[in-house]
Amino acid sequence: MSKKPSPSPKQAIFVKIFHSINIIALILMTASGLQIYNANPVFGGREGWHFPKFMLLGGWLGAGRNWHFAAMWLFSMSLLIYGIYIFLTRRWKHRFASDKDIQALQATNPKRKTYAWHRIAYTAIIPILLIAILSGLCMYKPVQFAWISGLFGSWQNLRVAHFLTIPIVLIFTIVHIFLSFRVGGLRIIRSMFI
Repeated sequence: MSKKPSPSPKQAIFVKIFHSINIIALILMTASGLQIYNANPVFGGREGWHFPKFMLLGGWLGAGRNWHFAAMWLFSMSLLIYGIYIFLTRRWKHRFASDKDIQALQATNPKRKTYAWHRIAYTAIIPILLIAILSGLCMYKPVQFAWISGLFGSWQNLRVAHFLTIPIVLIFTIVHIFLSFRVGGLRIIRSMFI
């Protein structure tokens, strides 16, 4: 007698749309952000290290900024709508870290540990995303957001903080995919998009 394959996980259409929009927006923001970086590198000035052209979007500074801001609004609105969604559906109770997750990390059940790491990652990425959005808005409208940009100390600190959010979000994405794979393999990852 053959064993029946376990059913594919079901995700709400809203979750699928959210993940799809965010992947597209992150790719567009990263490529256009690297175009902006190349126009005036954060590290080393104009003679600093530049990213290769195949990684860039926009072709020049102005177009790179336009792509970046368009993708930023898409990403920010997606996050805002998702935040409202998890608040209204009370999913926030199961999405963010609590003292139980610290206990779960010490447990022997590997699935509980994986879920705990997922919630810790979800919780840790929130301030990073806020820094990315706020520092980006401060660079976009430095006069209007002077009260926020002043918290960074200098223009260079603001640029460095914004730039460093990229690798952190990419690491979060990789960890998020890895943890999802550990819980449900490719089936759960596919269920987030298809």
